[in-house]
Amino acid sequence: MSIKRAAAIVGVGDVELENGKVLGNKSVFQIQAIAAKRALDDAGIRKDEVDGLFTAGLWGLPGVGQFSSAVMGEYLGIQPKYSDSTQIGGSTFEAHVGHAAAAIQAGLCEVALILYGSTQRSDSVRLPVKPTTLTGQYETPFGLPNPVGAYAMAAHRHMHQYGTKQEHLAEIAVATRKWAQLNPEATMREPLTVDDVLNSKMISDPLHLLDCCLVTDGAGAIVLVSADRAKNCRKKPIWVLGQGESHSHWSIHAMPDLATVTSAQKSGKVAFEMAGVTHDDIDVVEIYDSFTITVLLTLEALGFCKPGEGGDFVANQRTAPGGDFPLNTNGGGLSYAHPGMYGIFLLIEAVRQLRGECADRQVKDAKIALVNGIGGSLSTSSTCILGRD
Repeated sequence: MSIKRAAAIVGVGDVELENGKVLGNKSVFQIQAIAAKRALDDAGIRKDEVDGLFTAGLWGLPGVGQFSSAVMGEYLGIQPKYSDSTQIGGSTFEAHVGHAAAAIQAGLCEVALILYGSTQRSDSVRLPVKPTTLTGQYETPFGLPNPVGAYAMAAHRHMHQYGTKQEHLAEIAVATRKWAQLNPEATMREPLTVDDVLNSKMISDPLHLLDCCLVTDGAGAIVLVSADRAKNCRKKPIWVLGQGESHSHWSIHAMPDLATVTSAQKSGKVAFEMAGVTHDDIDVVEIYDSFTITVLLTLEALGFCKPGEGGDFVANQRTAPGGDFPLNTNGGGLSYAHPGMYGIFLLIEAVRQLRGECADRQVKDAKIALVNGIGGSLSTSSTCILGRD
């Protein structure tokens, strides 16, 4: 089944941060409500029109966070006739876009609200501490740090197999920081060099501190509607042209190939085929950058370059402002923000780029955007291709 143009994104919203924290010591519920209101206002849609609610998060676990859509529905005063709390990590919200579009196409809802929030930095808690279970019992007790150790293993394998250098990964961090310098909302805006990255603290060899995403608060919301409903919204529609999702494993030792993100290969193939576009048609790319190696592996998996060519592909600041491959244009998880699960912010930035709302960081005449989320230990992937009229 194709969901091409079955739904459009007509509203996006987020919250301001100061030094990576939300303003005013607000709760995770409050910041999600603020983001939701801003997205609905952006679309010109009333809250009582929302009949589909899509949420996920790491807050309130164990406890209310296990029922995120029910809890947020109660808090917001929304009783949807369709809801989805799919939780596959950082790729969750790209999956939600596909699920919402399919639900809209099937007539199960007409106005879908996708929502996420985290106060992990304000709370000084990254993830809930739980006993090691399932396959994690073969990793965690032996000192593998989560999640950076898994990504470091993948980086080492790629370096061994293809000759990739730490300098290649540093190029990604530097290019992303240059985009952040054009974004007044970015957490980190100081100049950054390749040497700065290579000389930063080693976290899990070969990944340095500046190869790793930030730890911040944040909240974001997206409103999707049916094609008919999109005609009466405040902003021009950004269409869902294609979407795919897949997952290949959970624990890193079960990854089919440490140097290849097979889930991204599959999700990207489905999204491109559904959208009916080629790589050359993509004007702006937003890729999950939990770590610099995530970006390099995903670019290869999505087919922008061949396996092993990722290092050369990003060399010489190709993905920075002024380069011919605009990537992670708001500063990404490496320099803009990373509130635990970053995928919704990739979508928000893509929508704003396609609308032409990004001021100094605007990619000229952007018409088609690709967004890819990655979750777990390079485990899950969802790819969305979005376009404007």
